[in-house]
Amino acid sequence: MIAPQSEPVPPALSLAAVFLRFLRFGLLAFGGPVAQIAMIRRELVDQDGWMSSARFNRLLAVLQVLPGPEAHELCVHMGMRARGRIGGLLAGLGFMLPGLILMLGIGWAYVALSPVVGLLAGAFLGVQAAVVAVIVRAVCKIGSHILEDRWLWAVAVVGFVATLAGAAFWIVLAAGGAAYVLVRAGRFGLAGGVVALAVVAALAMHGLEDGGPVLGQASGQGGDVGAAAMFWTGLKAGLLTFGGAYTAIPYVRADTVGRGLIDDGAFLDGIAFAGVIAAPLVIFCTFVGFVVAGWGGALAMTAGVFAPAFAFSMIFYERLEAVVEDRRLHDLLAGVAAAVVGIIAATSVELGWATLQRAPSMAAAVAIFAVALAVAWTWQSRYAVPAVLAAAAVVGWGVMR
Repeated sequence: MIAPQSEPVPPALSLAAVFLRFLRFGLLAFGGPVAQIAMIRRELVDQDGWMSSARFNRLLAVLQVLPGPEAHELCVHMGMRARGRIGGLLAGLGFMLPGLILMLGIGWAYVALSPVVGLLAGAFLGVQAAVVAVIVRAVCKIGSHILEDRWLWAVAVVGFVATLAGAAFWIVLAAGGAAYVLVRAGRFGLAGGVVALAVVAALAMHGLEDGGPVLGQASGQGGDVGAAAMFWTGLKAGLLTFGGAYTAIPYVRADTVGRGLIDDGAFLDGIAFAGVIAAPLVIFCTFVGFVVAGWGGALAMTAGVFAPAFAFSMIFYERLEAVVEDRRLHDLLAGVAAAVVGIIAATSVELGWATLQRAPSMAAAVAIFAVALAVAWTWQSRYAVPAVLAAAAVVGWGVMR
């Protein structure tokens, strides 16, 4: 009889060594979560044997049903395996630190050197058109993994239409998750009732917005918004990020662009900057926080976005590994994720329309979008997005000045 093999364990490392190992990962974190996870797997699992491949696959399965940036959550968990919760904290900080420092510098330069930014308006418009293309590609990629049956497609389509109609995203998410659970259980009448209730709630919320300010809505511009508001915006994004960092875009946009704190152009610039630096894409929230509320806003929003990623891995992972085996939870999360696909698709349409309205040449903006989408669709490389955005900046500078 062959004895079962024991699970590999990480080598003995000091806390400083754990931090430096994941800081290196952060410095090389180009290409989005797929490339980042592949890099971590290659070095820590295949080369150094921190855990078995089978356990790594199970870990990823758990992280994929949790909100938050998967690559960052993976770093926190691997750090915990090496040196406990302090190791997890240091690993997560090491992975995010390079991108945070870079984005703080970019945010400062963007605000402090605004006259120079104005001179480069054509380049930024070109990049914004390309960013919309990248988001559209991401929607299709996320949808291909999530929309596995006709009912999930139905949830996504309804979420798309509801978002364009102005329904609050939390109503769309709650209704999508609940309706899909009921449909899977064969309770079609109750599912229809959930949808009807969601429509009533959306209309009621719309009436409240027409009659006065929504509870908690910011009342001023930029400087009137404090760090607490930015932390709350980031925390919502961190808690509602299903399927990758692109799913944070609608929530952050609703709380910032939707309240007049930042315009769509600057918002898209932040996503573009996040796409070309070594960092999790969700670091665009740091830029948005800086433009809205300075250093305090940037740090507060960053803390809010990454807090769930630290918390789920450091506090709840052992329990969540068992909980996510519940089939009903899988159905609920699948419905929520399908609604998210619809919300992002609607947001990409809104961002695209806003970009067209600002562009001096609609034909040039559409051409940049189309070429960027074609390249992003066919070029499978960690350098595809940075290259597309750089090329769009050059073309935009030439044709949209």
